[in-house]
Amino acid sequence: MRRTFPLAACAAGLLIGVPSAFAQSGGVEKAVGGYSFEEAAKEAPTTKDFHSADGHLTFAIVTHTAGNGFFDPVYVGATAAGNLIGAKILLLGSESPTDDPAREIEILNQIVQDPTIDGLIMTTPQVGAYNDIVKAAEAKGIPVATTNSFDGTILDRSGISHTGQDASAAAIAGEALVKCLADKGIEKGSIVLPSSTAMGNIEVNNRVTSAFNAIVKGLKAAGKLDAFKVDAGPENTGIDTNPNDPVNGIVTLFESRGDVVGAFAGNNVFTPALAKAVAQTGKTGKICAYGFDLGPAQQDALKSGDLTGALGQQPFLQGFYPVMQLYLQIDRGIAAANLDTRAQLVTQETVGKVGKRFEN
Repeated sequence: MRRTFPLAACAAGLLIGVPSAFAQSGGVEKAVGGYSFEEAAKEAPTTKDFHSADGHLTFAIVTHTAGNGFFDPVYVGATAAGNLIGAKILLLGSESPTDDPAREIEILNQIVQDPTIDGLIMTTPQVGAYNDIVKAAEAKGIPVATTNSFDGTILDRSGISHTGQDASAAAIAGEALVKCLADKGIEKGSIVLPSSTAMGNIEVNNRVTSAFNAIVKGLKAAGKLDAFKVDAGPENTGIDTNPNDPVNGIVTLFESRGDVVGAFAGNNVFTPALAKAVAQTGKTGKICAYGFDLGPAQQDALKSGDLTGALGQQPFLQGFYPVMQLYLQIDRGIAAANLDTRAQLVTQETVGKVGKRFEN
């Protein structure tokens, strides 16, 4: 009589005598050079005594505005990285809620003289203002990393890592604005990009230009450029607006044009102001308003609809990576490497997902 066996039983029989049913093939136990990966992965015995020779690493991170919440996730990221490598992280920055490079430089001049510092991380919004800081740090043997804002002219640029968002990412908001206009069926009107070059932040200027170019390109591709007036000022770096009174400045801009259907703001000063201006002029939900950063004010504005969208820089990475980069330079001798944190477009539909782990 013919007998049959369940499939599971047959499979079990096939495995008899096999040491491990899930044994891996192609495993690598040691390096071609003969050393152990486990041993090679250990921290160098001299790392904790680098520069300050006090048995632990101390890194300072200094920003140009600690008073508005944007850099909170940066500080969280730096702290998280410090915890991973057992380093002490000093969180420093201007107390101002608006960009304050002068105060940042004052703090940097103090901290670079601190004998306990083993590495320095700084934002560089004011082009050409940080060379003396770099020179002083390098003279003391302290490695430097920059984060957030980029100064392409800084002393020893090629030897200093940078973590930040390239300003060209603002094109994402420009493209989204054009799509928003189409979705709303808006066929004509003014699109304004308020800003202030007086703040001295070249990154913001470049963001406005990138957003402007993307808007023009998108409208032209749709065959609708002639129906809209896209205005980013004479140099395409923003319509000059008072940074000390940005809300009234944008309200006045809206009222003077009379037909504003779209707007873009390039930083944490003008984006919350844009949202307030939209609300004050009764344009909530009626125009396409995009901005930058994802602080508490921006998140509230996205939820209320006063902002259509905002771009995040993923600032957690802007704190986390430079700490790890300095550590790798000290412990491994790895040359400075850059990281582009790109952009995260957040809307009313997705804002609830932001900030769950302080990473916005």
